[in-house]
Amino acid sequence: MRDCIHSSSSPPPPPPPPWMEMEMEMEMEMEMDRTISYYRSLLRSCSVGHSPPIHGEIVHNFLLKSGLLLLTPISTALFHMYAAVSSSSAAAVRSFRDISLPSSVDFTALISSLSRRHSLPSAALRLFRSMRRAAVPPDAVALLALLSAAARLADPAAGAGAHVLFLKLGFPFSTPARNAAADVYAKCGMMSEARRLFDEVPEPPTVVSWTVLLAGALRWEGLDSGRQMFERMPQKNEVSWTVMIAACVEAGLVREAFSLLSRMLFGCDPVRNLNFISSCSLLSSCSQAGDLTLGRWIHTHITKTGLLDDDQRVVVVGTALIDMYGKCGRIDAAHRLFETLQQRNLVTWNAMLNSLSMHGMGSEVLHFFSRMVEEGGQQPDDITFVSVLSACSRSGLVEQGKKLFQDLVLVYGLTPGVEHYACMVDLLGRAGQLKEAEALIREMPVCPNEVVLGSLLASCGLHGKLEMGRKFMQELLQMDPHNTEYHVLLSNMYITSGRHAEADNLRQVMKSRGIRKVPGVSFIEINGYVHHFTAGDKSHPLTLEIYAMMDEVVQRLRLAGYTADAASQISHVPDSCLANDEEREEREQALLVHSEKLAICFGLLSTKPGVPLRIFKNLRICSDCHSAIKLISAIFEREIIVRDRNRFHLFKEGVCSCSDYW
Repeated sequence: MRDCIHSSSSPPPPPPPPWMEMEMEMEMEMEMDRTISYYRSLLRSCSVGHSPPIHGEIVHNFLLKSGLLLLTPISTALFHMYAAVSSSSAAAVRSFRDISLPSSVDFTALISSLSRRHSLPSAALRLFRSMRRAAVPPDAVALLALLSAAARLADPAAGAGAHVLFLKLGFPFSTPARNAAADVYAKCGMMSEARRLFDEVPEPPTVVSWTVLLAGALRWEGLDSGRQMFERMPQKNEVSWTVMIAACVEAGLVREAFSLLSRMLFGCDPVRNLNFISSCSLLSSCSQAGDLTLGRWIHTHITKTGLLDDDQRVVVVGTALIDMYGKCGRIDAAHRLFETLQQRNLVTWNAMLNSLSMHGMGSEVLHFFSRMVEEGGQQPDDITFVSVLSACSRSGLVEQGKKLFQDLVLVYGLTPGVEHYACMVDLLGRAGQLKEAEALIREMPVCPNEVVLGSLLASCGLHGKLEMGRKFMQELLQMDPHNTEYHVLLSNMYITSGRHAEADNLRQVMKSRGIRKVPGVSFIEINGYVHHFTAGDKSHPLTLEIYAMMDEVVQRLRLAGYTADAASQISHVPDSCLANDEEREEREQALLVHSEKLAICFGLLSTKPGVPLRIFKNLRICSDCHSAIKLISAIFEREIIVRDRNRFHLFKEGVCSCSDYW
């Protein structure tokens, strides 16, 4: 019995010797080091582009489940992976916050990442200030990123601050740093500072240095100054060629742009093909200028060179082409191209939605929006909703617009911005729901800006609500007392209400304050030349022929029942003279020589029968021109596309695509 008890309570085995414990601890540490090294190498492979970003996200999910993410070396490596790849900036910021004591390298990585992203340079500036408050010393790379962010924001104070820190902290002010600082000054219009940095370069300026100065000269000193600098450049690269060509496109010098493009591709030292960056830059310029001719040529060129066959670039280039065709009035071409793209991202969908919206195709926009969410699997963003709500406004889809505005918050979790409120105010105002529009303005969580109030003022004019319009006019004048558009809108409202004397008084106030109405200018491109017309313009070499065509157009319009809407003209005389036949005829004559009518007459003269005419105007088309162009499209059997400041109007067979709702 004693033996049994003794055996059941035998002493525990002796502990391992100290050398064995040390060996086990060392082995565990080595195993942990191997694990950390393994996962860090996986994340670093994604950072440098050897592995796709999706692999990094898979590793991230595993680390979360295993608890290894708590290890500082791994969390730091994960952050640097997100900072390096072009994934969500939010992921980079979140992983940065997981680092207990971020170093100068960590701060620099995130600042560089944010400065590269188009919409986040201001976040880069804020993070740099946080870095300084945390007493973490910046390095030269962080200061370069700060200069890049300052250039994107055109922030001279931030740029000058980074410039001073370079000198104060004793970092070498290298050529890249000098170019980055010059870029900030050039973008901010401080050309003397930019030139000083350019002239102080100890070695011959690089082509980048020249290009920075060229872009600034073109923007702030004009095309002639830019031309002179461009021709002085000892060497030109694709960027400098693109900057110069884009400036010519935006100035309406299509033939000069073609000439430069020919020199670039086939000259003495040619750039053999346009890369995707140059192609997108030039297509963007064509979009802004409405230059369909050059845009088509670039499309043909990149198709022949195989740029659209590149799986990595096809989405970017295809999106730029969709935007170009949409903004140049060829919504059919934009639609065809969209359907042929095998890959689409959110930017592609947004470009198509915006193009359809500009053309007033509200039902099509709602259809594409549903496709985007259901078939494309894309989560809409702020830009998406601006396009969709604008389309509802332009097409009078009030109930659909109201529901989408609610869905923006309740379904998609987005916060409405001023742009979304502006769309809703425009939607309600156009539909005559002015009280509801005003209530929405008063409920806005942010102060309404000029766009919001200006939209409601325009709607007051549309629906003859003079007193409400005067109230909003006073609020607008407090924001910008010299804005001509508000004065013109109110003046037109006085005239519509038969209060011509008050309209004349308002004009006198404008004149005494030095406020001048922005002149209406219409553009039409014929055979590679862009022709500009203002109201009553007689500066064109073919003025006699244009006015002879105008006489013919007017005769045929009157036979079709057209009468000029003289009441829409700004008054120049008191009420008592309104019945004067000579004055009325004078006003009618002024309407007949509006800039878009002159451009159309020139187009009828200069093109073959049946050729569509494309007109671009800097202001909203007036009601008289709208009525006249509808008749012209039927009388002369022409398709006439007019892009005014707000949207496209397609006139065909006596009908406009806007259905007279604009």
